[in-house]
Amino acid sequence: MKIDNATAQMRKGVLEMCILASVSIERKYATEILNHLKSVDLIVVEGTLYPLLARLRSAGLVGYEWEESASGPPRKYYLLTKEGELFLNELTSGWNALHNSVKNLINPKSKKS
Repeated sequence: MKIDNATAQMRKGVLEMCILASVSIERKYATEILNHLKSVDLIVVEGTLYPLLARLRSAGLVGYEWEESASGPPRKYYLLTKEGELFLNELTSGWNALHNSVKNLINPKSKKS
């Protein structure tokens, strides 16, 4: 098994949560989402982002607003819906529990004799 593939699969598993977290801070258009993810070392390409945004929108977890831009065509700003906020909270709880379990498995605490 190649490590790059395993790492990519782990990243895919949390990418939706990361996108939801990004737009939960403030509404963002796609380039802003990509830049925000990049700023925390999660490199995502447009070809991955747009299908995920469409899926999240279909699920009712994100919505969007069009806004005119002074520097070009109108921009689609994505924002978290109330359902998305609840879902993100549940995902975050699940992530924290999973992270703690894996951390304890990889780095077990010293056992007292």
